[in-house]
Amino acid sequence: MKKNTLEITVGLFMLIGFGAFVYLALQLGEVSLFGNGNTYVIKAEFDNVAGIKKGAAVQVAGVVVGNVVGIELGEDDIALLSLKINNTLKLPVDSIASVKSQGIIGDKYIQLSVGGDEQLFKPGDHLVDTESSVDIESLISKFAFGSAE
Repeated sequence: MKKNTLEITVGLFMLIGFGAFVYLALQLGEVSLFGNGNTYVIKAEFDNVAGIKKGAAVQVAGVVVGNVVGIELGEDDIALLSLKINNTLKLPVDSIASVKSQGIIGDKYIQLSVGGDEQLFKPGDHLVDTESSVDIESLISKFAFGSAE
């Protein structure tokens, strides 16, 4: 009888430990099992998103408020980014998204300039006021070969 209670105690201890490990792994990995209750996704249309990668930061005034969760080619050969934004940021519909760079050759990210409109973006809405990535190589070659205007 004593052996059975010992085995049951060890088994319960192992199950509780495994459950705690799974919970911590999901929390630290920011994996949500029951939906994304604290974020929403909007789409942003750009002419050029050179250098932007999936997982790139979305910032407002230098503060990370989300990340890029998808990059695809939309209609009319425009780049369509899916931006996952924290619910704490209420984004007005007249906001502007820009592709920026950390320093001269740093990582690219999306900078949101928050507008002043009272109407807010809803999940799945399209942000069309955007500023695309500046292609440094083409600017340098235009300047070097004299075709800069």
